[in-house]
Amino acid sequence: MSTPGHLVWRLSLKWRVAVDRALAPLDLTHAQYVFLSSLAGLERAGTTPSQRELADHTGLEPLYVSKLGRALDADGLVERARDTTDTRTVRLRLTARGHEVVEPAIATVAELLDRLLAPLGGRRGERTAALTRDLTLLLDTPLEGT
Repeated sequence: MSTPGHLVWRLSLKWRVAVDRALAPLDLTHAQYVFLSSLAGLERAGTTPSQRELADHTGLEPLYVSKLGRALDADGLVERARDTTDTRTVRLRLTARGHEVVEPAIATVAELLDRLLAPLGGRRGERTAALTRDLTLLLDTPLEGT
């Protein structure tokens, strides 16, 4: 019998591979998608996040977010600008091209998520809500020493 840790690992790999394959025709990696879709969501909520805020939101390492930000800036998908009040802080914003790229990607990943969650009753199913609560609890549980 598999342990919960093993199952989380396997599901994580399965999801990452599926997202990478689904996004390949859009020329995006899973990490680029996480960056762009999260930035789009934060912008819809009315914020212009810093690289650090985006790292905290996504769970990606701050150094990796910085590297992705530079690459996506060079590709014309995001703009990086120094904060006017704290020049150490870099703020992020999707460009028009970034919106054009991320919107179909979000739709593609939503379809994939629907297929993944169908056995639990779909995205709005009671079992999915319970799974989301349980995963959130596990993600919020510190693993490093206190």
